[in-house]
Amino acid sequence: MKPEELKKRTKKFALNVITLVESLPRTRSADVIGRQLLYSSTSVGSNYRAACRARSRADFISKIGIVEEEIDESAYWLELLLETGISRTKNVEDLLIEANELTAIFAASGKTAKFKHNPQSAIRNQQS
Repeated sequence: MKPEELKKRTKKFALNVITLVESLPRTRSADVIGRQLLYSSTSVGSNYRAACRARSRADFISKIGIVEEEIDESAYWLELLLETGISRTKNVEDLLIEANELTAIFAASGKTAKFKHNPQSAIRNQQS
């Protein structure tokens, strides 16, 4: 997937999460989970944009690792919304699917970048 497509996809994810969080019930639990979800999901796109402007492969690897962490954290908060019953809408399920797909994409991107940065190290790590 091209960087411009991923930029659009991560922004759409953030916008959809913003809409979801605004629709959550006004309870203490929903507020805490919603706030955490809002932080992590909106940082995915901004950190991915930063990764695209990385100054070196090592800088890209570092920044794409942050993107992977943030999207995985977003998936965690979405799972909590579902499992607590705070929100069990199709929208939450769709966002969780998208978060898991983006996690896989960014994990693969990080692995590829690490391999290109140091192929011998990546080969040794795979054999371990």
